Amino acid sequence: MRAAGGTLLFVTTISAAPLTAQTASPYVPLHHWAMPYVEYLISAGVMADPTPLTRPLKQADVVLALEGVDTIHLGGPTKATIRRLLREFRPRVRGPRYRVELGAGLAAASYTVRDPLELGRGVPTRQAVRRGFASGSGQVLLAFGPFVGVTHPTVDTRLQYDPDWTATGDNATRWEEGYLSGQWRHGEVSFGLLDRNWGPSGIQGVLLSDNPYSLDHLYLSLGTERVQIAAIATQLDSRTDPTGATVSRYMIYHRLWIRPRGRWTIALWEAAVLSGVGRQLEPWYLNVATVSALRQGSTGTNANSFVGFDLERRAGTTLFGQFMLDDIQVSRKTASDLKPTSYAFTAGAKGRLRSRAAAWTMFYTQVANLTYRNEDNLQVPLFHFLGTGRNFDDYDQITATASWLPRFGLLLRPEVTVLRQGEGDPRLPHPLVPAYPTTATLLQGVVERTVRLAVNADWQYRGLSVTAGGGAHLIHNAGHVTGASDTRWVGSVGLTYRLAWENLLP
Repeated sequence: MRAAGGTLLFVTTISAAPLTAQTASPYVPLHHWAMPYVEYLISAGVMADPTPLTRPLKQADVVLALEGVDTIHLGGPTKATIRRLLREFRPRVRGPRYRVELGAGLAAASYTVRDPLELGRGVPTRQAVRRGFASGSGQVLLAFGPFVGVTHPTVDTRLQYDPDWTATGDNATRWEEGYLSGQWRHGEVSFGLLDRNWGPSGIQGVLLSDNPYSLDHLYLSLGTERVQIAAIATQLDSRTDPTGATVSRYMIYHRLWIRPRGRWTIALWEAAVLSGVGRQLEPWYLNVATVSALRQGSTGTNANSFVGFDLERRAGTTLFGQFMLDDIQVSRKTASDLKPTSYAFTAGAKGRLRSRAAAWTMFYTQVANLTYRNEDNLQVPLFHFLGTGRNFDDYDQITATASWLPRFGLLLRPEVTVLRQGEGDPRLPHPLVPAYPTTATLLQGVVERTVRLAVNADWQYRGLSVTAGGGAHLIHNAGHVTGASDTRWVGSVGLTYRLAWENLLP
């Protein structure tokens, strides 16, 4: 990451002098207790989405959007929710400040993974395990002028039983956030730990999401509130090749985000995974003014390239979608040309139900069998065997959810999902050329089908948060065994209490 570090120093040096000082804003983490309420208000058309197709949101942007809400025709629970969110995100003091927040929680669940739809899927297969958990966290925020820093260590005993968590030392401790950010009117540069999601809100991005645990990265953004160009550079975990040599691996993202006046938001993006014994991150991959996928030939380097776009049309019924192309063979002249196409896409809509008291979301997503895999099995978008976007491939899914506030503080979210999972997986090796004719583009082998019927609930009272969810998974061809059936009851409940102090920096 020598090139990435040099870029951070260079951008900070040239940007700090000419830009007017201002107070930077921390981000609202994707797992923050307030985000289900914020997404509900956006889906219902109550508040504007500050940055469509981009998460996390900045606290200052959320405050501006909430302050712009017309509350005249809103019900009592919605008005009270807006006031509660403003109390949470408005700074309590003006000027350079610090904030300290402590939290403790207890939880119990019939599974140890983050998403119950992971159960029975993947390599290795995620198993259902009933456990009780305890957690404790501490967060420190420093904000002064155009700079903000956040550190948020957490001890969570659930991590010890999560197959996606690979730490072998103190395996119950992780940093949920830990970043430094410099923010100016027309640019931002940051480095550290912060979960990001590029794509429609509430749905994991196909190549950048909060799926990987603790992925340090350099982030650069330049532009206006209508047009922005952004780049992310990160080092993936190193691996060994068949000779036992250590292979260095890196990943780069470029994105052009456009939000013209009107209803549309569009993002065009590309990404590349680089790998090699002793390989360093070549500087031209950091150049956001070029397309790295087209420069590989002229620079004599190689990478696994991805291209895609996200879009959203805001209205009473908001339409959204995303598409990614990994690999496609146009010619069909040789045996290697028979490789199945690798792609992923999502199409969906969201809006309000009759009034602004309830919102709905519906989407369909599909990820091909060989998406995220590559002929070079080390040049793949996996971080400690977790996808940087989705954690699975070879599946399609349709989901419908609703959300409403029956009373202040209580948010209910019923869900219906139908998921079809083939036998492909990102962690499997790429098939050899002779196997291409028998390799399915989508839904390889015996297809397992899961119907999920569930309800999730969030309840907030001052510093107390209660989350709960439960439902049934009706499974056909369970374990990819033809004709096998299973019914899995899943549920979780958690309680967290938070205390916070905020004041001026000395």
